[in-house]
Amino acid sequence: MCAKNKQMVMPVRPGRILGEFHVNDNNGGIQRPDGKVKAIDTDYQVGQDNIALKVGPLGLDIHNRVFAISGLLIVLFVVLTLTFQNSIEPFFTGLRNWLTSSMDWFFIASSNFFALVCLGLIFTPLGRVRIGGTEAKPDYGYAGWMAMLFAAGMGIGLLFFGVSEPMSHFSSALGGVSMENGVRTDWAPLGGAEGDAAAAQALGMAATIYHWALHPWCIYALLALGLAIFSFNKGLPLTMRSIFYPLFGERIWGWTGHVIDILAIIATIFGLAASLGYGASQAASGLNFLFDVPFTDNTQVLLILGITALALISVAKGLDGGVKRLSEINMGLAALLLVFIIVAGPTAALIKGFFNNIVTYLEYIPALSVPFGREDANYSQGWTAFYLAWWVSWSPFVGMFIARISRGRTVREFVVCVILIPSTVCVLWMTAFGGTAMHQYIHDGYQAVFNAELPLKLFAMLDVMPMAEITSVVGIVLVVVFFITSADSGSLVIDTIAAGGKVNAPTVQRVFWCSFTGLVAIALLLGGGLAATQAMAVTTGLPFTMVLLLGTFSLIKGLMSEPRKPASKPSGKSGPLPSAAK
Repeated sequence: MCAKNKQMVMPVRPGRILGEFHVNDNNGGIQRPDGKVKAIDTDYQVGQDNIALKVGPLGLDIHNRVFAISGLLIVLFVVLTLTFQNSIEPFFTGLRNWLTSSMDWFFIASSNFFALVCLGLIFTPLGRVRIGGTEAKPDYGYAGWMAMLFAAGMGIGLLFFGVSEPMSHFSSALGGVSMENGVRTDWAPLGGAEGDAAAAQALGMAATIYHWALHPWCIYALLALGLAIFSFNKGLPLTMRSIFYPLFGERIWGWTGHVIDILAIIATIFGLAASLGYGASQAASGLNFLFDVPFTDNTQVLLILGITALALISVAKGLDGGVKRLSEINMGLAALLLVFIIVAGPTAALIKGFFNNIVTYLEYIPALSVPFGREDANYSQGWTAFYLAWWVSWSPFVGMFIARISRGRTVREFVVCVILIPSTVCVLWMTAFGGTAMHQYIHDGYQAVFNAELPLKLFAMLDVMPMAEITSVVGIVLVVVFFITSADSGSLVIDTIAAGGKVNAPTVQRVFWCSFTGLVAIALLLGGGLAATQAMAVTTGLPFTMVLLLGTFSLIKGLMSEPRKPASKPSGKSGPLPSAAK
């Protein structure tokens, strides 16, 4: 065995060992590399700190410290929140307000840094590095890959905020700036657009797209890329700690790594819980709107329990039989609903608006991404800081899931697909849903969407369109299935971390994490509603943003050591002269 921390480059051949990457079998379930890689030579064996038990037909294979500490913390949180649910809401509300008002600059500046790094990877030679080795081939075709990526990344959020956020920013911008005792009290982005509907529409769409396009997907892409490179190329376990090997070396197998993985699990649980809270709220609102089902906490709790049960069935089916199939079905339904909105809505205005919104977004993005000296505190703190913290808390879940399905892609292909393509789809989605709602208000005088509560805005918009009941039911179904795919793939990611990087751990462990994700969502719902879910998403997002900043530097260091195929160059041979020159 070579000395620790030593790295080597060589082609993978049967019978050889790259560091601890055994090529004759799986490395904790991770497929061996194809072609040249620069593996890390370490004495650590995947799962060496795990506890393997078999109780009757059920088996366990868990990392002794990471699983125990993170599991106990989650259970303790659920118990305390449910015990003091009547008095804990002010605490959650105050915590959320303090974090977003005090640390908004940090979240915005960090997201700008992540975006610049991702754009740099597209245009530098590091983009030629291939995930899984120089000869690796993709495990999934583009259609299946993109469907899983997008459904896991932002499904429930797009349904909840597709109408509500553009309309909220539009109405705030249209109302303009309001002051009380020298302090702005309005929620308008930047300086608003008082009385100017066209300008308010443009600003409202740009302010929305800023939260859903480049910046969040850059966060996901960097973490996913780090996990993929250090697992498929470097031969380390598929856990958060592996990304930090270039910075901390063998210390990542001790408490340094334990803390990183525990933070990742906690952040993922609360990031998912926030999304599930929004999904339950919107599904319950839709059922109330269509069928007069009472909109109560009990209704939302029953929805969470029922949908979590369906997610457990998907968990039992596995990646290909469960979440992959559901993701493809869901993306098909989402595409049909999107096409319906475009065709049944103001088609010409939406097509023109799509391109105008991209231009407007690029025009406003410098001002919207300024981290200091903002006058629009309610927007930059109440919306932007929360969103960015939420995306960060989602990033271990989405990042690891994307990493697992992205073997065989080059870094450049990976970054372009994970950032630019979903960002474009988000612009199209927000343009179609938000643009239709704005058109109803500006040109038709329809004010129901303008005045509706956030969870109801989608259904209020659909109510005056053809086949309103059918499309509203489709909207509820989409929320439910996005809920299932998020809970399923989230439990897969959490279990991989809690199992010390093993991707083939017993299914019962995923059942545990999927169940407790639902329980956390219920605890937050009863202990403070959406304010509580937002507070915990921001609370876990703050320390994990610091983890991501360190991880980005470690990723760049790891990529610089990876072998890559040379860029193709012209042969230099002259071809035949054009006929006109003969």
